[in-house]
Amino acid sequence: MLQMSEESQDVGIKTLVMLDEQGEQLDRIEEGMDQINSDMREAEKNLTGLEKCCGLCVCPWKKFMGFEKGDDYKKTWKSSEDGKVNSNQPMRMEDNRDGGNMPSSYITRITNDAREDEMDENIQQVSGIVGNLRHMAIDMQSEITSQNRQVDRIIDKADSNKDRIGIANKRAETILKN
Repeated sequence: MLQMSEESQDVGIKTLVMLDEQGEQLDRIEEGMDQINSDMREAEKNLTGLEKCCGLCVCPWKKFMGFEKGDDYKKTWKSSEDGKVNSNQPMRMEDNRDGGNMPSSYITRITNDAREDEMDENIQQVSGIVGNLRHMAIDMQSEITSQNRQVDRIIDKADSNKDRIGIANKRAETILKN
């Protein structure tokens, strides 16, 4: 039983490490989406410059309203929610009981020999590991919830970038036809 609980603890530790690495990858992806948004802002400025009549002024019938003025853009690209404080975070409950209230032995002693001492020690270790597993599960749940919110933001940003690129491509095709 002790070996199985130690193996479970090792798997939990590896899972937490992998979740951390996954979070870093999501951060890089979101930064990439932000960079694409910034690049598109610059490209739209350049397209507006190309649409100007004689390079001086924008013709009223060719005026581009701007992608960034839409409600969808504002909703998607509002300041990052990553820094928001989550008031619904799980609270870690510490066991403040001292050893006086806890049983000194998890098993009922019959022979008071070394085997019973070893069994009791093993059960105490398993109990500690189970407590650690509980804390790891709470941490995993919190991290997964945070990453799910980040994935939703990334999807919204990717959709916005896709729409923005499509509009910019149509504008560029129109400029090239004229």
